Amino acid sequence: MRKALLLAAVMATPACAETPVLTVYAPDYFTSEWGPGPKIEAGFEKTCGCDLKFVAGDVLPRILLEGDKTAADAVIGLTNDELARAAATGLFAPHGADLSRLTMPVDWTDPIFLPFDWSETAFVYDKTRLKNPPQSFQALLDAPDDFKIAIQDPRASVSGLALVLWVKAVWGDKAPEAWAKLAPKVLTVTPGWSESYGLFTDGEVDMVLSFTTSPAYHIIAENDDTKAALIFPEGHYFLPEVAAKLRRTQHPDLAQAFMDYILSDDFQGMIATANWAYPVTGGDRFLPPGFAALPRPEKTLYYSRDEAEALRGPAIEEWRRALRK
Repeated sequence: MRKALLLAAVMATPACAETPVLTVYAPDYFTSEWGPGPKIEAGFEKTCGCDLKFVAGDVLPRILLEGDKTAADAVIGLTNDELARAAATGLFAPHGADLSRLTMPVDWTDPIFLPFDWSETAFVYDKTRLKNPPQSFQALLDAPDDFKIAIQDPRASVSGLALVLWVKAVWGDKAPEAWAKLAPKVLTVTPGWSESYGLFTDGEVDMVLSFTTSPAYHIIAENDDTKAALIFPEGHYFLPEVAAKLRRTQHPDLAQAFMDYILSDDFQGMIATANWAYPVTGGDRFLPPGFAALPRPEKTLYYSRDEAEALRGPAIEEWRRALRK
């Protein structure tokens, strides 16, 4: 009996070893049970003959720390405003995707970083608590200082960084004056988006920095249409999320297959209600009714990855000075 068990164990070992593991670094939200990671993992594993392993954490800092010794085969969840720093590492390889399939509001030509979803920054409010919200960004600046807004720290949060670049895109050299008006209305600055949004849903603040797509969650998942994004005529800042494969991946064919999967109908069809963002292909084809009905800005504001990197430091400093007073 023992010999039979031992033989079975020995015979099973090579079979287990033959299943390759594709390691993909991803943000914490992505891999959580309510994030898109579990569905994407299941979908990809149906076709890849592999074990897709998401490793959660701060993607860019980890890649910068590990350098060419990283265990990642690919990464997912970087934003455009991080890409100059990611590209400077030289660690990433071209994605090889057909970018003519993209249906985003900007022309995307990056040969290395492949977008998988997008939204735009916005202030979200509760229509039952705020009856007369400001109808423009300027009106928000001019509103009484007893407004209570929660935002995220641009030094730690991609959405917080998007806000300071949004202000820079609207006001340019006058961004410090804009921040001087907005700062008294900022009740709190949180390290990340989830802390801010929790304050909002708990009724602690009138508005929260979030995304134009955030109300879709409440409409579809909670049957609640009381949350809305303010749509400003000055425009809204475009924030895509991207993926990339590593040059030194141990599984180049699998890494490429993963990149190819990103633009597939299967992957893109999950995005709207798995990550509460717009898919990058298919236009409205992958959007449920509650999502497709969301108002969209008429003007999209966007910096290239190099422009965003050049402005990142000055924009954060303008924010820091205004909130320090």
